[in-house]
Amino acid sequence: MRIIFIISFQLIFFNFSAQDHILSFDDIKPEKEFENINVKKLSSSNNATTFAIWIKKSVRLHKHIQHVENVYISEGNGIFQLGDSTHIVKKGDLIIIPKNTWHGVKVNSKTPMKLISVQSPEFFGNDRVFKY
Repeated sequence: MRIIFIISFQLIFFNFSAQDHILSFDDIKPEKEFENINVKKLSSSNNATTFAIWIKKSVRLHKHIQHVENVYISEGNGIFQLGDSTHIVKKGDLIIIPKNTWHGVKVNSKTPMKLISVQSPEFFGNDRVFKY
């Protein structure tokens, strides 16, 4: 598990770009008010796209046909559905979502859930299928 965590952070901070960046994730804030979900793209290359995501209520069940998604929760907690299973998730949890796997979350914390999402290969937003 420790190796997966290290690899995820390498993807986040070095993300295969020609120019390396070091970011303090604590300093990354939403750029505007939002009702439920706010997404901020941090980096992108043909290998992976990294997002900061804030969720106040929920993300409905969906899957990515051709993308693996790694999610690291830095704030908040909730109930995460991964395939046919549900899991209580909290700050510090890493969720590895295989391609073509239904997933979603319901936030239980008073503060929004803040997470890092790394999708590979590069994500253009057109590989998301909602269940309903």
